Amino acid sequence: MAKLTYKIITPERVVLEGEAASLSVMTEDGEITILPGHIPLASLLKAGEMRVKTAQGKEELMAVSTGLIEVQADNRIVILANTAERSEELELEKIEAAKQRAEEALKNIRVRDDVAFANAAAHLERELARYRVALKGKKRR
Repeated sequence: MAKLTYKIITPERVVLEGEAASLSVMTEDGEITILPGHIPLASLLKAGEMRVKTAQGKEELMAVSTGLIEVQADNRIVILANTAERSEELELEKIEAAKQRAEEALKNIRVRDDVAFANAAAHLERELARYRVALKGKKRR
């Protein structure tokens, strides 16, 4: 059976790499799942949950922010993300505090500046994705 090879990279590190049976991620156009034989594609990532079903049947869960995904014709996937964190790396208490700060920032900026509002909204979206992944990861443990 054909497998995908993938590499998830942030500016700081290679977060995860290996072989997978499937990989699901949020793009600007919605969630996509890549299986072996997928057509080549390049897309922008949206902050959200990423699921990698490994060749051994284990599912890795991650919170990923914006970035790019490239699916190559030879079943290779490269993900360049601004941030990517595995569920076991996430600390729910810290995320809840960051989410609260992002919500407050969004409330305070709403009437002042469109760029600041967009930045605050993007930050809140990232924290919400991290929160969802942290909750799911906690349930699995």
